[in-house]
Amino acid sequence: MQIRTTRHFDRAYAKAPLAIKRALLKQAAFLLDDIQHPSLRAKKYDAERWQARVSRDWRFYFRIEGDTYMLLDLIPHPK
Repeated sequence: MQIRTTRHFDRAYAKAPLAIKRALLKQAAFLLDDIQHPSLRAKKYDAERWQARVSRDWRFYFRIEGDTYMLLDLIPHPK
């Protein structure tokens, strides 16, 4: 598997705090290793998108396209 990003994701990542950027890189490595890694808490969000945890307060969304995880968005988790 590999990871690619959308422009929308890139903009969201650029605006995120440094601690969240670092945490996302760690979580992306877990995603590449095992989508079922407990730290990710990855789950199907809707018909095409998945949601995974960056931190207690942040989530990222992705789509699986063949052998690629396409990162779509990075947002604070709505409480």
